[in-house]
Amino acid sequence: MSIACQLSFVRSTLPEDVTLVAVSKTHPVEAIREAYDAGHRVFGESRPQELREKYEALPQDIEWHMIGHLQTNKIKYIAPFVSLIHSVDSARLAEAIQREATKCGRTIEILLEIHVADEETKSGWEIGELMRYVGTAPFARMPDVCVRGVMGIATNTDDGEVIRRDFTELKRCFDLLQPYFGARFNVLSMGMSHDYPFAVECGSNMVRVGSLIFGERDYAK
Repeated sequence: MSIACQLSFVRSTLPEDVTLVAVSKTHPVEAIREAYDAGHRVFGESRPQELREKYEALPQDIEWHMIGHLQTNKIKYIAPFVSLIHSVDSARLAEAIQREATKCGRTIEILLEIHVADEETKSGWEIGELMRYVGTAPFARMPDVCVRGVMGIATNTDDGEVIRRDFTELKRCFDLLQPYFGARFNVLSMGMSHDYPFAVECGSNMVRVGSLIFGERDYAK
């Protein structure tokens, strides 16, 4: 099936209030252009330099999301244009984004990544640590960072109960944090190609879907 057909299929499975981030990482500009020509505008990448190259090669009305682990010395590649950084997993990274946002003269929107999976390799805050950090009102000292919500990744398993448990916990974390940030804190980014229906059931309003749209990625790239 074509990318346009696959995109249409995934959209048909989502409620209207759920944002679809088409995860285009490692896929060529031509593949993104096909999705763009089918009307899609929100794309997710995980490597800052690759994201910068695609931003420069593609139409300027694309909304680019940084969804992968982000090193502080790589923020500069995406700070001038990125729409949303999903993967803010430390105070150090949030503070570095604030510095780059100030240099660019813009506000950068972020999500706080929370660790819920049964895998130590997954990144993210532990919720207790994050609650203590947020309790000190650190973002009041970061005027050029806007915290829009929470992101997380479920355990990589075929066990639906484990996946639901992880997504339910992410929703609980979102609800705990929301009073600290107000109305703009309204994004719960969870769910990927293999588990996004569970995520939507559990309250996700932003899903990150790649292989179902573009096919399997070439990890050797």
